[in-house]
Amino acid sequence: MTSPAPAPASEFKRQLGLLDSTAIVIGSMIGSGIFIVSAEIARQVGSPGWLLVAWLIAGFLTVTGALSYGELASMFPRAGGQYVYLREAFSPLWGFLYGWTLFLVIQTGTIAAVGVGFARFMGVLVPGISESNYLIPPVHLSEGYAVSLSTAQLLGIVVIALLTWTNTQGLKYGKIVQNIFTTAKTGGLAALILLGLFAGYNATAVNGNFGDFWTPRNLTPIAPGLDATTAFGLLVALCVSQTGSLFSADAWNNITFTAGEVINPKRNVPLSLALGTAIVIGLYLLANVAYLVTLPIQAIQTAPADRVATATLQAIFPGAGTALMAVAIMISTFGCMNGLILAGARAYFAMARDGVFFAKAGELNHASVPSWALLFQGLWTVLLVLPRTYNPATQAYGNLYGNLLDYVISAALIFYILTIAGIFRLRVTQPHAERPYKAFGYPLIPALYILGATIILVVLFAYRTATTWPGLLIVLLGVPVYYWFRSQSRRQRFW
Repeated sequence: MTSPAPAPASEFKRQLGLLDSTAIVIGSMIGSGIFIVSAEIARQVGSPGWLLVAWLIAGFLTVTGALSYGELASMFPRAGGQYVYLREAFSPLWGFLYGWTLFLVIQTGTIAAVGVGFARFMGVLVPGISESNYLIPPVHLSEGYAVSLSTAQLLGIVVIALLTWTNTQGLKYGKIVQNIFTTAKTGGLAALILLGLFAGYNATAVNGNFGDFWTPRNLTPIAPGLDATTAFGLLVALCVSQTGSLFSADAWNNITFTAGEVINPKRNVPLSLALGTAIVIGLYLLANVAYLVTLPIQAIQTAPADRVATATLQAIFPGAGTALMAVAIMISTFGCMNGLILAGARAYFAMARDGVFFAKAGELNHASVPSWALLFQGLWTVLLVLPRTYNPATQAYGNLYGNLLDYVISAALIFYILTIAGIFRLRVTQPHAERPYKAFGYPLIPALYILGATIILVVLFAYRTATTWPGLLIVLLGVPVYYWFRSQSRRQRFW
């Protein structure tokens, strides 16, 4: 006689302590960006001093954003996070548009990118794993698009599927993986910093970088006739550079999606946001100092494939640096994927409970996790891994998710601005609501975030039109989808 299957749970179990919550913040933030994007930023701003300023701007926005979100997290300590904040501050439509963009591109596209990034660095150790080693060669769908299955794509899919499955088995498995890999990659990044500052200390690089701290060299023009040699050009360059630095420091808000599973969420979610972002931004700034102590600014700007951290370790351990960095980035990306997969599904769960997503996503399995939401997220992520972009002029293949992420970076910034503006709105519309934690420095600090992010956004729309306006279109496509879900929910006929 077989025992009956465990019954599905009706509510989340609170199993995430402060350490677990902070690990999700740190683990979701640290991916591969910090090891790569400084090269592009250095080409845009041109000098060691302005490279650090670009990261300081990203750090200020990230930490002040997290400190501001703490108020909303303490007001609404339940699953869904930012989706719930926008719904409560403005309207269900605004919450849905964020959740729609999160599912369509922001969360799933990032998981796809990190998964294939993991496979690329595995290829350093196992040369057979490559985006050009095809199991199914590119099948062209049009002049600019194709689908393929390379060994790198396959490995990325396998890792995504593995982590999706482990997270369906219960939060305890997801948080164990998260804590282990967050500890490992934080230690790895700290080791890189220490090695760069001490073992990699290069007197020539130090004298060149810190002796001529502000003079731009080897600049990439932001637009025809515009670069960082003028005051206006420098402002534009610093704003455009935030595409890389803010994206590298993004996903700190993921802990808010899991608030329904955090012990004492009114305290631990705001505190984990503050601790996690402060730790990561501190490490990111020190990592850039380590790069500048080891490598001349010109070497940072011209690092092969923009892999600045790899070039740093190569300078310290000639011949072995590439392999060491590959292992470090694989650990980092694996932990990042787990955090993104774990957290993202909770947002779709909240949407489904509101009737604006597939109803199955609003169910919990016997392990008290939203297994259907995890499955929907995993399937869409895998589908994003397969399509390729194609440039007929260079006959080079890219990745569709890369283009989509470029498109929605500006849209994600709009949602951050709106969410923090929601603090001001809720102070008016819900003045007597319980606020166990109030936004640090209110109203000045949240207002500074909105001002700074808005300036960056305006510059991106003016000087990066090809990658910003399509992002708005992706968001707006969610409007008819929202009303379709609402109509189906009323009829109780959608799956």
